[in-house]
Amino acid sequence: MTETEPPAAAPGKAGEDYQETIRAKASPDALFDAITTTDGLAAWWNRVSGSGDASGELRFYMNSPEPLVIHVDEATRPRSVQWTVTDCPFLPDWVGTRPAFTITAVGGGESELEFRHHGLTPELPCFDMCRPSWDHFIAKSLRELVESGQGHPAGSPADLAWRAEMQGTKE
Repeated sequence: MTETEPPAAAPGKAGEDYQETIRAKASPDALFDAITTTDGLAAWWNRVSGSGDASGELRFYMNSPEPLVIHVDEATRPRSVQWTVTDCPFLPDWVGTRPAFTITAVGGGESELEFRHHGLTPELPCFDMCRPSWDHFIAKSLRELVESGQGHPAGSPADLAWRAEMQGTKE
């Protein structure tokens, strides 16, 4: 490892990585597009630029002057997307972690999305903050985007209401 390479995140045990599975009334292609296109990602998660194609790079502009940078390791339509976090100045624990999306058609016009954030484990200091955020963005915002055309990305009225509610439960 050189001085410029980030350390790889510990892989964690399979049962410890953050995981969420949802069913959505949407085609596998609709889910795939929502997690591989900048328009799709911005409609359920956050402002983004770059390319969601295999070997592409995505830059997510969150609450920091510097973006979260993700390398797209795999984007196989319509079933699999795998990323590696290469830079995250505001959550350095994420560097080296690997979010992965697996999409399966389940019939009746529905699909199942299995999301696993490899390396995002309870041992990381950010886990208790990241878990409810992923729950919100995957189980609510992404699902609602592909089912109704309206997600709840960061900064949207529904997202701000959720954040206010989360703050209220911490006090």
